[in-house]
Amino acid sequence: MKTVRKQEDAYKLLELHQRISQEEAVVWYPSIIGFGCYHYKYDTGTEGDSPILAFAARQAKISLYIDQNLPGRQELLDRLGKHKAAVGCVYVNKLADIDMEVLEEILVKSIEYHRQKGE
Repeated sequence: MKTVRKQEDAYKLLELHQRISQEEAVVWYPSIIGFGCYHYKYDTGTEGDSPILAFAARQAKISLYIDQNLPGRQELLDRLGKHKAAVGCVYVNKLADIDMEVLEEILVKSIEYHRQKGE
């Protein structure tokens, strides 16, 4: 039963991310589904490419990749629902634990944030 729910959650996230990003899903690394792409370069000289929006529906938890520098990130996460936050990632057990309207707001703001940065 848990596997069916995870699968259903993954399809819901896939539809939501595609609708908001207007991008096709691309597999980044093992099990990360990304939408759009931007190039980053740190002051240290490290650079690379990363998806603008991404998630991974892993067996234990769902990982939602949310830029650590997203303006208003903490306030949005405070409204999201049951989750654990890390630097650039938010972990949820199941979508039923979070407010999907807040997640949609986070994704829309993430797209806007990267567009404003010119990525």
